[in-house]
Amino acid sequence: MDFLQNLGLGFSVALLPYNLLFCFIGCFLGTAIGVLPGIGPLGTIAILLPVTFGVSPEAALIMLAGIYYGAQYGGSTTAILINLPGEATSAVTAIDGYQMARQGRAGTALAIAALGSFFAGTVATFAIAIFAKPLTSLALSFSPADYFALMVLGLVASIALAHGSVLKGLAMILLGLLLGCVGTDSYTGVMRFTLGTLDLADGIPIVAFGAGIYALGEILRGLEDESDAPVTVAPVNNRLPSLADLKEATAPVIRGTLLGSVLGVLPGGGALLSAFTSYAIEKKLSRTPERFGHGAMAGVAGPESANNAGAQTSFIPMLTLGIPSNPIMALMVGALILQGIIPGPNLITEQPKLFWGVIASMWVGNLMLVILNLPLIGLWLKLLKIRPHYLFPTILGFSMIGVYSISNSAFDLYLMAFFGAAGYLLGKLDCEPAPMLLGFVLGPLLEEYLRRAMILADGDVAVLIQRPLSATLLAVAAALLVVILLPFIRKRRKEVFVEDE
Repeated sequence: MDFLQNLGLGFSVALLPYNLLFCFIGCFLGTAIGVLPGIGPLGTIAILLPVTFGVSPEAALIMLAGIYYGAQYGGSTTAILINLPGEATSAVTAIDGYQMARQGRAGTALAIAALGSFFAGTVATFAIAIFAKPLTSLALSFSPADYFALMVLGLVASIALAHGSVLKGLAMILLGLLLGCVGTDSYTGVMRFTLGTLDLADGIPIVAFGAGIYALGEILRGLEDESDAPVTVAPVNNRLPSLADLKEATAPVIRGTLLGSVLGVLPGGGALLSAFTSYAIEKKLSRTPERFGHGAMAGVAGPESANNAGAQTSFIPMLTLGIPSNPIMALMVGALILQGIIPGPNLITEQPKLFWGVIASMWVGNLMLVILNLPLIGLWLKLLKIRPHYLFPTILGFSMIGVYSISNSAFDLYLMAFFGAAGYLLGKLDCEPAPMLLGFVLGPLLEEYLRRAMILADGDVAVLIQRPLSATLLAVAAALLVVILLPFIRKRRKEVFVEDE
């Protein structure tokens, strides 16, 4: 009964005209960003963080959530029609989706991708609604040492499950933790790593950091690409799949939904890992694996369902524990903090309208996306004709306005420029900045829970391993770190990612 009452509260919030408008804006922007290769939902959310400061917390999170899962829908459109994934999560979809389009089945591929995404999003949102309250109740029994251990495990797991070098990922997390320590120590009042600058007394602003690393960094990388080749679009004929197509896609959609729902909760998981893993599984389970790469329906249905389910279940640890499972969720935490709300197990009792309103809005958003995607294919393809020398200055202008508007400080613009250059250099060095963002957001929380645990134990460091839960989590984190650093595991891990690509 409580479940239905909570959902009723959520829909009463999500269906308010004001929140419906922001849900539509988020879904529309997310689809557009998914279509356009380059900036992606991470950079878009970083740019729009200042905008959320002027709206209600419910509308802010509903819009940002819509951008995230909307981008998963949009990325498949260009992946199928022109073999150009707008989103990294749609890179797998392009393998078979584009081949289907070349065979005259573009409409079928687009419809299967949209329907599979809708089914996965609906099921994943239902999973959030079911498991959110029990997980919140469990989290309330956690001690500071348990939270510290859980965050350590999350950071280590994000390295293991992320793409790229293990050592570089570890270095990026440590750098993020260090940047998160900049500012005034909340316990002693001493300024740390501020270089004597009062502008850094409150720490590095997450808006300047995110907009610099992702928005400006992507612009600088995009300026290197001087190609201006015409886009060849596959013709879209029938847009409705046949009963045989639906039957063939059913099992991959269900498997992708279940897989994405589980992987989305894991640290470092989310949409990208879900899509790659789903494609690999579908290929191994198929009776005709030779069809993959040549227009296999399962190669579209499975990954598209998985990436949408993974995108939405990644909200579970953020909403219930206050711990982001991926960089986009880290920015969501930043959006809540800007509103003066601390995400965590108390969110469901202190902000029930926000908590259940966001969950209910995902059902509304998924329905909007199905309606938006297929009829507006022509509009999305026209976006690809926008030349970079118009697009990039516009993005830069919005980024600068947003960063400056938070504190009216030119120093924040200098910080954005610095981190933009840093993001560009990290890309050149093949260092993924996403782990650094996770470390940056989790760093202050990690320190806070460590301090609390030490104060409660009168400075006895043994408190971290005295409770069974914290001891187990730290042991798993240590074992996982040792395993992923083994030469054989590192080599095999690299081979898996290469195969998936």
